[in-house]
Amino acid sequence: MALEITDAMFEETVLKSEKPVLVDFWAAWCGPCRMVGPIIEEISSEYDGKAVVGKVDVDANQEFAAKYGVRNIPTVLVFQNGEVVGRQVGVAPKKAYTDAIDSLL
Repeated sequence: MALEITDAMFEETVLKSEKPVLVDFWAAWCGPCRMVGPIIEEISSEYDGKAVVGKVDVDANQEFAAKYGVRNIPTVLVFQNGEVVGRQVGVAPKKAYTDAIDSLL
């Protein structure tokens, strides 16, 4: 199950993680987000223990969405050592997300 990440825990969970982190910025009303959601859940299971996979609801948590320039959703950011090292805007095949994580493992 993908981790629900809030603004309050973003720094600790994402920026200070020793593992690669994939973060899906989404909203409940967003149709394409509902297409990406199941892919993110699959990746979360497959990379359990190897990477952190989470979701940020942009309606409830706007601070880091704004900080990282998330203007369109879904936007998936990949972090390594607190830095953004990958960005995918819109719906993409699962391989696009897994390749981004694999390149950091």
